[in-house]
Amino acid sequence: MHTIYQWMEAILPFDYIQYDFMKNALLAVLIITPLFGILGTMIVNNRMAFFSDALGHSALTGMAVGILFGMSDASLSMVIFAVAFALLLNKIRHSGIAANDTVISVFSSLSTALGLVILSRGGSFSKYSALLVGDILSITPAEIFRLLLIFMATLLFWCLAFNKLHAVSLNASLAKSKHIRVALIDNIFVVLIAVIVMLSIKWVGILIINALLILPAAAARNLAANMREYHLFSVLFSVFSGILGLILSYYFDMAAGPMIVVVASLLFFVTLAVRPAVKV
Repeated sequence: MHTIYQWMEAILPFDYIQYDFMKNALLAVLIITPLFGILGTMIVNNRMAFFSDALGHSALTGMAVGILFGMSDASLSMVIFAVAFALLLNKIRHSGIAANDTVISVFSSLSTALGLVILSRGGSFSKYSALLVGDILSITPAEIFRLLLIFMATLLFWCLAFNKLHAVSLNASLAKSKHIRVALIDNIFVVLIAVIVMLSIKWVGILIINALLILPAAAARNLAANMREYHLFSVLFSVFSGILGLILSYYFDMAAGPMIVVVASLLFFVTLAVRPAVKV
């Protein structure tokens, strides 16, 4: 890690890079934002914005469950609960019992309420309130390494299963006729979203993590003429928003996560404004 720090200081001659917490934050942004850019494209294509939002809200319940069972690592309990939550929600979502947005809204509301009820017992919720907006400046090298592992796992899955996942998103019935295991691919995808959301939420924040998944992909969709451009623009917009938001938060002394979302939102509106010219 020390070598990486020296390399960053050499190529980034800015005053903020002299602080280890800013180096850690920048490394985290360079890992998290491409993940969000990649996953966001399929989330937007599959109209799963509410789904990822519900997963973010389930973090409160995941932490509460861990506390009830005396687990020392809150991240582990959040990931375990989120995976179970995602699989259950995905199963009900495809069952046709009720409209997708209704089912997801019910699960999101319930998971948020349960988490708040448990964590606020005895008036102690204030010590968990940091989860709402996150604090990427507090990330440690060990946590960066954990993010790097999930980043490599995501790239591997994307390389091996993207065509199948894309086929499922376009037409599940046609994908089945091509002997694609639709349920398996879909479940792996939602589990991947759940793990990434839970591992990132401590630094990004429950209130804004869904925005970081959706906005870069939505902006990319305004400009992209094909799937390759769609992924490329989404990753570029996500990384750009992360880096610029982090730098602006340092100089203006504001929370990094919300500032990143502000930059991503501006990108969306700019691409939306120029879209007609680009399409012509």
